[in-house]
Amino acid sequence: MPPSASVIIPTRRRREYLAVALASVAAQVREHGAELLVVEDDPADPETARLAEAAGARYLAHGAPRGLNAARNTAARAAGADLLCFLDDDVEAWPGWLGALLAGAAAAPDHLVLGGPIRARLEGTDLHPCGREPLPVTVLDLGQADRDADFVWGANLALRRGALTLAGGGFDETLDLYGDEEDLQRRLRAAGGRVRYVAAAGVDHRRAGADARIGGLSRAAWHRGRNSRRYDVRKGVAPSAASELRTLAGCAAHVVRYRCGNGIVLSAHTAGRLRELVAARGEAGAAAAVDTPDPPYLSGESGTLGRRGRARGAVLDRLADVLTAPDRLRLRRAARFAPPRRRVLAVSVARPEHAGMTAATAAELRRSRHDVRLHFTAPAPGAGKWANLNAALEAAPADGEDWLLIVDDDVLLPRGFLDVFLHVCERHDLVLAQPAHAFDSHAAWRVTRRRPGAVARRTAFVEIGPVTAIRADAFGELLPFPVLHMGWGLDAHWSAVAAARGWRMGVVDAVPVRHTRPVAADYPRDRAVAEAEAFLAERPYVTRDVAQRTLETWR
Repeated sequence: MPPSASVIIPTRRRREYLAVALASVAAQVREHGAELLVVEDDPADPETARLAEAAGARYLAHGAPRGLNAARNTAARAAGADLLCFLDDDVEAWPGWLGALLAGAAAAPDHLVLGGPIRARLEGTDLHPCGREPLPVTVLDLGQADRDADFVWGANLALRRGALTLAGGGFDETLDLYGDEEDLQRRLRAAGGRVRYVAAAGVDHRRAGADARIGGLSRAAWHRGRNSRRYDVRKGVAPSAASELRTLAGCAAHVVRYRCGNGIVLSAHTAGRLRELVAARGEAGAAAAVDTPDPPYLSGESGTLGRRGRARGAVLDRLADVLTAPDRLRLRRAARFAPPRRRVLAVSVARPEHAGMTAATAAELRRSRHDVRLHFTAPAPGAGKWANLNAALEAAPADGEDWLLIVDDDVLLPRGFLDVFLHVCERHDLVLAQPAHAFDSHAAWRVTRRRPGAVARRTAFVEIGPVTAIRADAFGELLPFPVLHMGWGLDAHWSAVAAARGWRMGVVDAVPVRHTRPVAADYPRDRAVAEAEAFLAERPYVTRDVAQRTLETWR
C-alpha cells in the first residue's frame, strides 16, 4: 500500500536547522502512514544521513550542488505517494500540520497544489523592526479559513503528482532561490490547475544564530535580490535602473526616519537587484541583456505598479476625480436617457479565489438601467481563458444582444460604470471599446491609461482585457474566439481587423477601472509569447507604434 503522503525536505549541510524540521514532522509522518525523505543537494554527508535515519527518513544525495529545484525533482521521482509535501529545512511544522494537509487535500480533490500559513520566527535577532514592513523571511497568511489562492510558497508546499504532468514537467532546475516554486504554479494555472490554501497546515519559518542577525539577514537578502531581479527579467516585469535606485533611496530613508533595522535588510535586497542589473548588462555587453526587446505586437513595458506606484496612482486618481467631477456628473445625467435601453451580455471566467471581486463586478453591472445578462463561469480544468469564454458563449449565446462585455475577474469597476460607458461608446460610434485604466491600475499600454479632461479617445488599438466591449455588428467576425490560453497578440490582431473593416475603436476615460493584478501574474510570460508567435504567424496585426497612437480626443 503506498504511503498517504511523501514529506520531502531538501537540504544542504544545515544540520542544526534540519534537526528541528525533522523533529517537528517525524511523529506526524508515523501517525498518518506517510514517508519522510531528505535530499542532500551536495555530496553525501554521514552526519546528516544519521540524523535523517534517526527520524525514520530515507536519505538521498546528489553528489554535487545542483539547486533546490533539482532536489525537489529528485525527491519526486523517488517518492512513493501521490501527495508530495515539500518543506524547507529551516521550518518547524505546527502540530497537526500533516493531518490538516491530508484533510485539505481530501476536501478539495480538484486542487493540485496546496499550502498553508508560513509564520516568520527570528531567534536571537538584533533586527528591531519598526513594524511597517514585513520581516525579511518568506511568510504567508491568507486568513483562518481554507480558500483558493493565487500562489502558496515553497517553504510549505504540497503537490499532487498530476500537478507535475499538467504543468508540463517538474520544477525548473535553472531557477534557484527566487521564482523556483512560483514558476511551476504559473505553468499549472495557465493549464487550468488550481491552488488551495489550508489554514491549519502551518509552519514557522525560522532564522537562528548569525542567520537571524542583521548581517546574516542582509547577506541573504542580497542574494535574494539578485535572483528576484533575474526572475523579474524572465517574466518581463523588471523595473528600470532609475526605479530600482528610487527604491534603494526609499529604503535608506526608511532606516533613518524610523531607526528600523528592517530597512537595512531591504536596502541590501535592492542593492542585490541593482548588482544583478549591472552584471547582466556587463555579461551581454549591452542593455539588451536586461531589457530584451519585446515582439512588435507587445507594448515593450510591463505596466506593473509597485507599492509606491500604487500609492502615487491612488493620489492622482483622487485628484483627477475632483477636477473632473462636474463633467462626470453631466455624463451620468445624460446616460439616464441615451442610448435607448440596450441588451448586454457580460461574460467572465471567474476563479474562486477572486470571488469577492467577481461579486462586486456583478453587483455593479446589475445597477445599470440596461438589460444586462450575466454569465460568469468557473474555469474548466486544462482549458485556457478563451476556450472557457467560448464555452460560456455556447451556454449563453449572444442572441439578440446589442453588446458583448468581456470582464476579467480581477477588475474593480467605478459606480455607474455601464450606463456611462455605453452612452459614450454609442455617442462616438465605437464598435470595439474599453474603459481606461486608472492611475492606480496595472496597465501594460500607455495609450490605455486614464487621461483626465478627456471623455474618450479614438485609438488604433483596444486591449482584450481587463474589460472589453464588442458591438453586435462585430460578432460575426470575432466570435467564436480563437482557442487560446493567454491570448497575447489577439488584441493586436483584432485591432488590425477593425482597421480593415472601418470599425471605430476607443478608450473611454470617463469611467476608469482598476486592474488589481499585474499582467502575466498567473502564467509564464515565455509561454504567452510563444502562443502569440504561433497565432500571429499568418495573421495581420498592428505594431506597438501604431497601437500607442491616439487618433482623436473627445472632451
